[in-house]
Amino acid sequence: MSLTPRDLGLDRPISRRDLFDGIALASLGSALGPVPAARAASTPFAVRGDTAEALSVPHALRDGRFWEHAGAPEPTGERYDLVVVGGGRAGVSAANGWLLRHPSARVLVLDNHDELGDPRPPVRAAGPDAVMCDAESFGADTLVTTASPGWIGRLPIAEAARRDLLRLHDEPPDWFPGLSAEAKQERLAELTYSRFLREVCGAHPDVERFCRTMPSRDWAYDARAFGAIDAWGTGYPGFAGLGLDRDKPSRYNSPTVRRDWHGAAPAAAPALDGRALLRLSSPVVSVRDGVSAATVGYFDGDRVGTVEAGAVILACWSAVVPYLVPELPEERRRALRQVVRVPALHATVRLRDPGAWRRLGVERVRWTGAYWCATEFAPPDSVRLVATPCRSELGPDAGSAAGRRELIRTPYDVLERTIRDQLARLLGPVGFDPAGDILEITVNRRGHAYPPEHCRPWHAYHPDGPFPADAARGPFGRIAIGGSDSVPAARADAAVLAAHRAVAELAR
Repeated sequence: MSLTPRDLGLDRPISRRDLFDGIALASLGSALGPVPAARAASTPFAVRGDTAEALSVPHALRDGRFWEHAGAPEPTGERYDLVVVGGGRAGVSAANGWLLRHPSARVLVLDNHDELGDPRPPVRAAGPDAVMCDAESFGADTLVTTASPGWIGRLPIAEAARRDLLRLHDEPPDWFPGLSAEAKQERLAELTYSRFLREVCGAHPDVERFCRTMPSRDWAYDARAFGAIDAWGTGYPGFAGLGLDRDKPSRYNSPTVRRDWHGAAPAAAPALDGRALLRLSSPVVSVRDGVSAATVGYFDGDRVGTVEAGAVILACWSAVVPYLVPELPEERRRALRQVVRVPALHATVRLRDPGAWRRLGVERVRWTGAYWCATEFAPPDSVRLVATPCRSELGPDAGSAAGRRELIRTPYDVLERTIRDQLARLLGPVGFDPAGDILEITVNRRGHAYPPEHCRPWHAYHPDGPFPADAARGPFGRIAIGGSDSVPAARADAAVLAAHRAVAELAR
């Protein structure tokens, strides 16, 4: 049954927060459009994160508008041995690494946000306890608990699809008889998991539809972009009959799958050495190498101030670098622009009473086709939701760019309506009221969430290279690139590796 906006509680006075890359979108004026009168007076958007400059300044640089209004830079008279652009994991690692080599150095870290965060990819969670075969995929909602025996037989899919899915789980054949293990891995590296299911396994379309969102929570895109070689490495159904060695990953696996093969955990986020000076809400707008020092300009909200630096490490997104360092050779600028980060969308809903979720009897639910692809209980009283803005049918690069544009344009009210609707569909049968049982909704849109990962079949240069980052890296006078985008490494480790390499390049 379709619920009205009033049934869903869209008019209720609750705490609502809509964040984009850490910025409360309400502070951007018209970004959300008008707030409905029913909640304008009693439902303020709580502001967390930076002012609008955190994104508006980099975007103005990109669009060629910033210097039209910024005024001439004003020297502050400050000089540092190292200036780090970006205060994330890479920036903190770069500052700490420099101070380890030069304990008495003066180090300044500039960041465009008003607090330091650690935007890591989601921690690999256990698999879902249940799958919601939703109306978007199969015409009606059916929740199936996957931990109980015979769960495939309860799926609302065609009988032929049930047989195919059972075969993929229990007795898949050798799809490539006569080929060597290396040749089988090469074949998998040419396919996405969706294509593997359709074209190699010949599975019923319902099977691909059921499996499509299996990678979504961890990778921020679905099986239409997720490589078959990584699906094999992650343990997805359909590969057991190939006889491939499970003691080691394939050379074609992505860096994250290779790192996770034996359960290796990413290093904890480092804390900034107390000897370094941190300046927040200070987006960098120019970096120029000079005769005796580099000059770094940053916007403090009123003016552009400049400091001198003996060395500069750009621990920021690679795509930003060409706008900060216009003197870079064109080949390096092109390589830097090839980097496309993956967007992500998360929401946290605080419940008045978590009893309905406990009565549901599961902790994690994967959805097969609804807007939010994962819902999971977060004790003591919250639900976390994940959506994947990436247009997966276009691949991780083009799909991320297209999905980011759509994410920016999506009104907050649309997101809240989908959240309430899916929670009503999931929890309504066990006594949940979407109008009265929700106290707070926080939506966190991250347009540039995760560093890109080299993966097959999309990046033919993986694993042997040369990689786009090879042409982008290396010192440029006193300037080095040390952001997580600049290395072909697992996402959680790339920032630290890039920072350490940049420090070593400038210390030569």
